[in-house]
Amino acid sequence: MIHLEKIDSTNIWEIVDLKVFKSQKSFVAANWVSIVQAYGVRDSATAAFPFAIYNDKRPVGFLMIGFNEAAMYENWDDVETPKSLVNNYSLWRLMIDKRYQKRGYGREAIKLALDFIRTWPCGKAEYCSLSYEPENEVARKLYRSLGFMENGEMDGDEIVAVLKL
Repeated sequence: MIHLEKIDSTNIWEIVDLKVFKSQKSFVAANWVSIVQAYGVRDSATAAFPFAIYNDKRPVGFLMIGFNEAAMYENWDDVETPKSLVNNYSLWRLMIDKRYQKRGYGREAIKLALDFIRTWPCGKAEYCSLSYEPENEVARKLYRSLGFMENGEMDGDEIVAVLKL
């Protein structure tokens, strides 16, 4: 059974050790980078919720939810902030370890993430957004099948898609 658990001292290293295939490395940040980012936005206008994805007791992936990611962009002069990141939730990161891909874990984890978001931990919002590399067809198909629609925005070189909450 797929479930999410908070990242803490009991599971951080097994989550850091999860890896994607070499051909997928350009599509997602390493889990340790995401965990550092989550720590880095503490006490700011951006919130991060990093979770381990488990199948029963086995860690199979990593997911991070964000809120108001746009606030991070205020310190960067050369990056245009996607409007959908302002005071909205985001599926900031999603990765399934290469040993556990193609089993539906990513789809189920996204559904659990949306359930968490709809508890409104940072208050109500209109959208959940995400972004992906244009050549990542697997991600595009998965996100579209869950109702995420491209909105014409870009997050750097990535396509932005949103889901109305």
